[in-house]
Amino acid sequence: MRFAIKTRPEHQTWEELRDIWVAADEIPLFESAWNWDHFYPLTGDLTGPNFEAWTMLGAMAAQTQRIRIGCQVTGMIYRHPAVLANMAATVDIISGGRLELGVGAGWNQMECDAYGIPLPPLKERFDRFDEGVEAMVLLLTDTVANYSGQYVRLTDARCEPKPVQRPHPPITIGGNGRKRTLRTTARWAQQWNSLGREGTAGWLELKDVLAAHCADVGRDVNEITCSVNLGFEGDLDEVVASAEDWQAAGLDLAIVGLPLHAKPEVLAPLAAALEHLA
Repeated sequence: MRFAIKTRPEHQTWEELRDIWVAADEIPLFESAWNWDHFYPLTGDLTGPNFEAWTMLGAMAAQTQRIRIGCQVTGMIYRHPAVLANMAATVDIISGGRLELGVGAGWNQMECDAYGIPLPPLKERFDRFDEGVEAMVLLLTDTVANYSGQYVRLTDARCEPKPVQRPHPPITIGGNGRKRTLRTTARWAQQWNSLGREGTAGWLELKDVLAAHCADVGRDVNEITCSVNLGFEGDLDEVVASAEDWQAAGLDLAIVGLPLHAKPEVLAPLAAALEHLA
């Protein structure tokens, strides 16, 4: 099993976040580092500070050398997919080809209400998501992209310069929706991320659904990295036990969510505790 870290860009300073990512960059066990795409905190004081995801990724790309970087996951409702494709290409270049392109349909009603961003009904939201992912792939892959969807249109559209990773940075799709999210994952993703709240038994059922969608489009489900988020509040025994359960279930990538204000010094003991599972 492989390992990564995730930091919550809420209620922390830039220096705290930067220092933990730079420290993780020096520890080979952690293959990637992730943030989230929100404008308001999700815990504690919801009026508190929360850093924007993609400008943070650009900065982290310049601060790190080895570790892969990504947003888990970018809400498609917040940015036009053509704009997001250009952002992804730029961050991939800044990082030297280390971007993981995480995307999801979006869900946060509070943020949308505050900013006047439309949050469509679920069917339309997922229709827009499907079109958006396909349009991004075209822009990142082709010299000139044309696309005519119900919501997304590209006309002789270019995205230059192209990303370092070809044909495009690996796409991570987050979510557990059996009909729409997992179907889109089967079509386009290189990684499927679940928060893991359903436990290992529920996750295995979802993986079977993903495998069926993969079969429908002629893909092997084993081509897709399956990742789950593990909670970590400082108890090494607890996170190791959780990781062992997920390894037994066949998980590919465990993404350890670090507590707020985690110091760089927590990473070496965490890596040492998990090393035997790698």
